[in-house]
Amino acid sequence: MRSVVNYQTDLLRTFVSVVDLGAFTKAGDALGRTQPAISLQMKRLEELVGAPIIKQVGRSLLLTSEGEMLLSYAREILRLNDEAASYFNRSKIAGVLRVGLPNDYAVAFLQGVITEYTREHPGISLELYCGWSGEILDRLRADELDLAVAMTDHERAQYLSRSWIERPVWAAAETAVFDPAIGVPLAAHPEGCAYRARMIQALDTARIRWRVAYTGPGISGLQNAVMNGLGVSALTRYTMLPGMRVLDPAEGFPPLAEIRVGLFYKHPRLSDAGIRLVNHIVARLDEAGISSDPGRGKVELQHQ
Repeated sequence: MRSVVNYQTDLLRTFVSVVDLGAFTKAGDALGRTQPAISLQMKRLEELVGAPIIKQVGRSLLLTSEGEMLLSYAREILRLNDEAASYFNRSKIAGVLRVGLPNDYAVAFLQGVITEYTREHPGISLELYCGWSGEILDRLRADELDLAVAMTDHERAQYLSRSWIERPVWAAAETAVFDPAIGVPLAAHPEGCAYRARMIQALDTARIRWRVAYTGPGISGLQNAVMNGLGVSALTRYTMLPGMRVLDPAEGFPPLAEIRVGLFYKHPRLSDAGIRLVNHIVARLDEAGISSDPGRGKVELQHQ
């Protein structure tokens, strides 16, 4: 019979806690264990892997390539384990969930997915924070959010659980006509927005003149500007509205670069309600056919 190596969930939970919380002592506090106990568990896990998963460089700890790979598996194993535990423990789900969403998702697909979940669990109080992706991830690091959806330039980022690709499209009012040969008026979010950057990059590369005809932080204002014919904008399929149309290369508009969006959370900080919400989001992404991949966290940890 083939020998099977079993990666115990308590060892994987310790590993993910060390990565997400950034220190052995913080992981121990979260799990109710001493630092020596955490160190022993990490050593046992390395024995099972057959290779180091964390190495010390100066005063910092870094994940090895084996550690990065293990982290992606560990997050998925723990998510499924906790989903099963939550299913068979049918206690009432209640509490406060603080969720961060990028501005462009505030009225789109994921907001609907999250509010759907809270309707199914009326004991949950939902607090939504909408802002720029950088601000959202800063709030997650500071434990001001329980989980976040944010745009990222990296396939390997701290706290990243799942990521998927969005391909923005050029959006215009159905009856509006724009001629790139004489310049393009843009409806855009303020500087720092990934969609704005991709519009400008695409037009500059194609040597098409542009000007910002409307700027504002909210997605609804952007949509209204497009609908009223003030300019064109970069939107996703979830933020296109009736009365809008997609501008294609045949009309002189160059393709827009893709955007990577991720689901981020600190596993040891999540309540049962949070774990269930993560699983609900993942299930809806799969149902919608949004391709996703486990995130691999290449992060620097502070040994304390």
